[in-house]
Amino acid sequence: MYELAQKFLGKECIIYTFNSQLSGTIKEVNESGILVEKSGSLEVINIDFVVRIREYPLNKNGKKKSVILD
Repeated sequence: MYELAQKFLGKECIIYTFNSQLSGTIKEVNESGILVEKSGSLEVINIDFVVRIREYPLNKNGKKKSVILD
């Protein structure tokens, strides 16, 4: 997961864990966690609990989608 998460550095993503999801820009990735900037604040997610990382979907005009169905 560490090598895969590094491909999303600097991109706005949705990060899914076992019981929640978080959206924000990935600032740093190391072996133990992911540093995410969300609304000007920083959060750290334990990489062992990450199930899925997805780049934030855009509509045909290049803007962020308002509704995301998974």
